Amino acid sequence: MTTSFDMLSQRIEEVIQEHITASRVAAADAVARAFGSMSRESGRSRVRLAASPTGGSQRRTAPELAALGQQFYRAVCAKPGETMAVLAAEVGASPRLLNRPVTQLKRLGQVRSVGQRNLTRYFPLATKS
Repeated sequence: MTTSFDMLSQRIEEVIQEHITASRVAAADAVARAFGSMSRESGRSRVRLAASPTGGSQRRTAPELAALGQQFYRAVCAKPGETMAVLAAEVGASPRLLNRPVTQLKRLGQVRSVGQRNLTRYFPLATKS
């Protein structure tokens, strides 16, 4: 009788562990599907997922910011007086991702902006020699 009770306890523990493992797998699949569908639905989610494949936030390095800034500067030189939406499409990044590089370009005196909010236009400035 003791053996059957021990076997029954062991089997119950195994069933519980199998259930927990199956629940974890199902939850991970559901999360993957949810974030996968979000990335297809909105550009903002897609950028966030592309910038951080591990799911956590990740800071961009100074060379990455500088490279984005130079791409933006070339786009502004090619199309002066355009809005951020147009220039961001030229660069291949979202306007939100370009916020910090553009601020740095303004501080360096390479770009100036005219207007407010969605009506802001960007113009290149002559670089100082």
